[in-house]
Amino acid sequence: MQLSIPPSTDDTSLPPPNPLLQQNKQFVTMSSDSPLGIDKVFLDSCKEVSEALSLRSSHSSTYKLVEPNLDKDKEGVVSDAERLSVFYANAAYDFYGTPSGALCVYKNGDAWPVRTGLESQRIIREARGVHGHPMQVTWFELGKRVYILLDDMNVPWSSIDPLAFAEAGKRRFSKLLIWIGVEPKSLLYELANTAAAAVTNLLTQAGFSDFEVGFRESVVTRSFAGPKMLSFDPLNDSVPELRKPFTPTLGLSIAPFKTPHYEGTGALYLRESKDSNCVFLLTCAHVARPPPVHTNTGPVRKTTSYPREQVIALGSSGYTDALKSMMCTIGDQNRSIKDWQTVLRRLGKPQEDESANITKRRVEHLALVEKAKENISEINKFHNEIVKQWTIPDQRIIGEVVHVEPIGVNVAPHGFTRDWALIKLYNEKFDWTTFKGNKVYIGGNLSSLDYGKIMFPQPEDQADYEYPEDGLLQAFGVVQADEIRNPKQLDTNGEQCLLVIKNGLTTRTTIGRVTGMESFTRTIDEYGIKETSMEIAVLPYGNANGPFSASGDSGSIVLDRNGRILGMLNGRAGSTNRTDVTYLTPYWYIGQEIKKYFPDSFLYDVVV
Repeated sequence: MQLSIPPSTDDTSLPPPNPLLQQNKQFVTMSSDSPLGIDKVFLDSCKEVSEALSLRSSHSSTYKLVEPNLDKDKEGVVSDAERLSVFYANAAYDFYGTPSGALCVYKNGDAWPVRTGLESQRIIREARGVHGHPMQVTWFELGKRVYILLDDMNVPWSSIDPLAFAEAGKRRFSKLLIWIGVEPKSLLYELANTAAAAVTNLLTQAGFSDFEVGFRESVVTRSFAGPKMLSFDPLNDSVPELRKPFTPTLGLSIAPFKTPHYEGTGALYLRESKDSNCVFLLTCAHVARPPPVHTNTGPVRKTTSYPREQVIALGSSGYTDALKSMMCTIGDQNRSIKDWQTVLRRLGKPQEDESANITKRRVEHLALVEKAKENISEINKFHNEIVKQWTIPDQRIIGEVVHVEPIGVNVAPHGFTRDWALIKLYNEKFDWTTFKGNKVYIGGNLSSLDYGKIMFPQPEDQADYEYPEDGLLQAFGVVQADEIRNPKQLDTNGEQCLLVIKNGLTTRTTIGRVTGMESFTRTIDEYGIKETSMEIAVLPYGNANGPFSASGDSGSIVLDRNGRILGMLNGRAGSTNRTDVTYLTPYWYIGQEIKKYFPDSFLYDVVV
């Protein structure tokens, strides 16, 4: 069978062939030369993908810690942990457990506990938000004074996050920590010591005493024709997690058509007005128009003579990963079938005098085998449909950029990052009769049981709690600034906490904790100009859960447990490619900005 591919209007815009996608084209028509009724070569490929992905920590139920190397990597080469430990003994211990394995350059105040002895293991710690601290009221101005002071002392800082630390799963043990990120290998111990003393003096003179100052190495980054989008019905879909990437459910992976390797996530759907049938998709400006490719200018396509800047669902990695997920699932199911068949062989054929237990186990395992075969057949069929209709980027075009705000930092009067864009969706690419609107899929890699336990941990929370129907959390309402600073919720330890959730391209469904006090970030553009901005910061929920976000999650909308909108994800900080702190622009601010250009716009209607 041949693929039906619409002609491209611009052949030069197509990316180089992807080997995995080229390989998959041969599987459009499947033969039945394997016991499962699918092509044997394809089944072997599925086994390989399953085995490869099973080795990755991202598919493990337990998050793997970054282990600091305290020894020399090679002869004459000193590791980062050893380099810092020469001056500050607890460099590899203070922040051990953070997703990036952050190393401490220096921390003042009392030394944090460290286990001793040859067999002693490091204490695993988690960052936590701080709410109700006396400094919270004036932190907006104090934070500015802190970073100006650091600038005057030539400290190459990248982020300032006010938070606290706890041992994994326990209550906070530390005081408020002014956690200052610096570019790796840029800050000498002596300057860190002097700068911590200067910051302490500044905050002490302002009337505060219950805090500490710590420096860690960290970098802030800003992450980056055909069929209709598929409907999404977890109740009826046989493989909802595999189908979800090809649907308009929030957490949608998107990328510019001409540069599909720059990928991000769609945030929210908006209507242009009650009299218009135009629907917008909100995302980050750096997702719609990646800075490495485009100049940082304002609204695009002012007249029809300007070329369209089209956007596709699923960029290069997003599409490839979606196919790999299908192949991995087939490989996993095939391996399970073999295991269950081994049990059936041991149970033997049915005997008249066999025990009821043996009979019951045989029936159970036969049912498991049949169900797995059905799943493989369904996934194989779905895979064929996707390869036929979604392989070429032209087939995945869903709209065009209609408005891009120039990316800005420390934008008056609030000092937030300005980084948003609107994509006008092509109506013919969506089945509006099955469209779910602004609902975030919180299922998949997060079970309904875990969601309820984490997001509604207190007995009084559980009284009226119901898991969102089909795992789709409706976004509506906005979390205001006062509640960000002083949330009404308590976490499992009984501490004040604003818990939030998102679904993004890379990390999918994750839960986090809002810090409660604003963070400041510092980036340097290609011209060496320092750019400072204020952000809402989100920490991972806990050590075992992994980072809240990663590269590719930019544009994800972040909601509280009731579906109220907190903000849009725009960046992250960490000492490696793993994220310790995620940064958001609050939606109450973005909403005000959108109204300046589209005064009659509003969030897409609630779909019941």
